[in-house]
Amino acid sequence: MFAFLLIVQTLIAGSLVAVILMQRSEGGGLGVGGSSSGFMTARGAADFLTRSTAVLGGMFIVLSILMAAIAGASRQPVKIDTSLAGKTAAPVEQSQPVQPSPAPAANPNQNQQAPAVPLAR
Repeated sequence: MFAFLLIVQTLIAGSLVAVILMQRSEGGGLGVGGSSSGFMTARGAADFLTRSTAVLGGMFIVLSILMAAIAGASRQPVKIDTSLAGKTAAPVEQSQPVQPSPAPAANPNQNQQAPAVPLAR
């Protein structure tokens, strides 16, 4: 339903742009000549384009409000994927660079190597 309304909204927006661009900047309309009592006289074109702009603009606003209401009503609560929460990555073997041996400690009985600290889990 929402996709259909979105397509209709897009068509109305395109029509509204076309109708607005057909109007004269001073409010005249198409300016197409013809019979004085015909539908598409300069005055008739201005009236038609003005009315169609108002109708298309109203339809655009009503559809915007309707689509906002549908989107707000059908909104699902946020779901957090916890399937990977307790798993740790496989250890990656990295070659460690060769470091020069540290200077001899003052106490030769002291353990030279620090205990291995596991990576963050």
